Amino acid sequence: MYCHIYLRNGVVYVPTMGKMGEGFYRGIEPVAVVPAAKTDELHQALLATIARGNPGAPILQRSAYPPPVLLKYARLKSWSAFERGSVLWSLGEKDRHYEINRYKKHPTGKGLVRDPKQKMTFQSGSSVDEVINRMIAILQDAAQRQTK
Repeated sequence: MYCHIYLRNGVVYVPTMGKMGEGFYRGIEPVAVVPAAKTDELHQALLATIARGNPGAPILQRSAYPPPVLLKYARLKSWSAFERGSVLWSLGEKDRHYEINRYKKHPTGKGLVRDPKQKMTFQSGSSVDEVINRMIAILQDAAQRQTK
């Protein structure tokens, strides 16, 4: 299981990550949109996204890619507008090993890369609730910093 979690203006966006072939993902419906302050709703949204996993998504030619699914939820017209002011984390699980990664701008300024200084690995057998609760704490802390 692999998912992206975005925080923008105090709102958390969690698209379902559809798997295209081996190891390539793209955001698809359904998308959860929850204010970061709503702990219970955020927990349920993350739990549902994790349970859904990574359904198959068709492999598309670059020219056939639709606009990113998050744009309609954020009411924006471009991905660059969404990326400005947003923070991205990934949450992954393989064989009951969970990992949270925060992303940062690529050194060239184009795109995002994982920030090795902000990687969190959970012990084998950690519960999904434990991981979700930690993710919520991270999101709520980041949301508070965004408003300062």
